[in-house]
Amino acid sequence: MHTLTATEGLTKGESYAELSAQLRALIEGEKDFIANAANFSSLLFYSLPDLNWAGLYLLKGGQLVLGPFQGKPACVRIPLGNGVCGTAAAGRRTVVVKNVHEFPGHIACDSASNSEVVVPLIKGEELLGVLDLDSPSLNRFDEEDAKGLEELVRIFLG
Repeated sequence: MHTLTATEGLTKGESYAELSAQLRALIEGEKDFIANAANFSSLLFYSLPDLNWAGLYLLKGGQLVLGPFQGKPACVRIPLGNGVCGTAAAGRRTVVVKNVHEFPGHIACDSASNSEVVVPLIKGEELLGVLDLDSPSLNRFDEEDAKGLEELVRIFLG
């Protein structure tokens, strides 16, 4: 059983370093992708401040399909290239959106979300899906978050 270590009072960089260690401990010895994805989304949701959604969308049949997550019920299917998730997946790059209401084609699964960061899940050359984090605050995510989350995705995908 894994116990979450508080990241309050740490700098953003220190928080992501702590989360990296916690994620390694959570997935050590476990090979089941869905089990690890569920724990990954829970770790983020309960460790990072000011989130209202944290989870994964998995690439299936040419579209993103809802995977393990924490938060309110979400959109089930997102076409590649649509919304923040589909844009990140199609471009195979992290997308940080400071105000989702200004993002062309934003898909509002939860009207409380105001900012978002999406990191593609790429193993080797294969796109597996995306990691998606939403916040009720504007400007919640920045490049430091993007880098920290990209490192966590590397650990998660092993």
